[in-house]
Amino acid sequence: MRCSRGISAAALALANVVSASLVHISAYTGNVTTYNLTATTSEISTQAALRSLDVSGGCGDYPSWLTLAGDILYCVNENWPDPKNGSLSSFRVGPEGQLTLLSNVTTLGGPVYAVIYGEGKGLAVADYGGGGINTFNISDPANITPVQAEVFTLTAPGANPQRQDIPHPHQTIVDPTGNFLVVPDLGADLVRVFALDNATLRYTQTTPLQAATPGAGPRHGTFVKGPSKTFFYLVHELANTLVGYEVTYNADGKTLGFKEVHSSNTHGESAVLPNTTAAAEVIASPCGKFLTVSSRFDGTLTVPNYDPSNSTAIPSDPLITFSIDLDTGALAHRQTRAAGGVNPRQFSFNRDGTLVGVGLQSDSRTVLIARDPETGLLGDIVEAVSVVGLPNCVIFDE
Repeated sequence: MRCSRGISAAALALANVVSASLVHISAYTGNVTTYNLTATTSEISTQAALRSLDVSGGCGDYPSWLTLAGDILYCVNENWPDPKNGSLSSFRVGPEGQLTLLSNVTTLGGPVYAVIYGEGKGLAVADYGGGGINTFNISDPANITPVQAEVFTLTAPGANPQRQDIPHPHQTIVDPTGNFLVVPDLGADLVRVFALDNATLRYTQTTPLQAATPGAGPRHGTFVKGPSKTFFYLVHELANTLVGYEVTYNADGKTLGFKEVHSSNTHGESAVLPNTTAAAEVIASPCGKFLTVSSRFDGTLTVPNYDPSNSTAIPSDPLITFSIDLDTGALAHRQTRAAGGVNPRQFSFNRDGTLVGVGLQSDSRTVLIARDPETGLLGDIVEAVSVVGLPNCVIFDE
């Protein structure tokens, strides 16, 4: 399986490949900003430039996640000052990148993630602060309507009572068949599993996946579909571990099986991580052969100062890349690379895997990093922009 866009090296040697698209960035303190991205790729280098096109405050004071469906951009507002409240907004992205607010609805509270399901008709929201999930019908993005909501409960606080006082769903993920929704719950040490009815957009809770270690704190996960097997990889924020599972679809059609195939810390090494470290994101590459994890607050790396007149290096957290054995699900560490600054809460790949966009929340900066889609290795930082507020989500719109 090749991971490139299919342009031969000979063709690249003769001419540069120039592409233009949009990048959307959300930031705590109220803004969703759309940028024009111009990228130039040759056989030997990638260059990129971001130019601000539009800024919207229509998502609320604390936008925390962006989800794109065609020309519709969905944004959830975590509403930090009052995590029991939250909202979901929809915007139409115009031809020049302008954002037009279409609809705004309330959620259970403190939403941090949203995913499309039901053949594009549904959207499932993880409400971290509200301790549950919401689903919505988005068939008409200008008239979002609620479908189902569920607040989870704990009989007692978890092993880390400060962070596991109540259930804290952190992500909603649809499996490769589109028939299951899985929800890492940091507060309950569970990955909750739901069978989806894509006709009605409703869900039914089934047998969950229990975290192997109490207090691990499941945060984010991703599915990878190989030639004959499906795998699920999960990062735990509190324990800083990365666990992989082979997924089986049980005969009842309503439950999933999980068999552990990998376990390591998020850096893929046996070294003890700093106590301040907190795992954040995990994403499979567009071609499914690599897995990349972001780690926050360990400050073990540096990058050159973005001000050329300043020789003081900038502390950086890492992005860690693994190769995936698609027959067994085993992971092999390939690279630990500076993310470009502190607190890479989220990152994303562009469509062909040649760029990685990283939101560096604590640095009020977003960077683009060149990437070789064939090897999975990250290269140079090719663009960096200051972002008003605390950038927490960066997505490509191609």
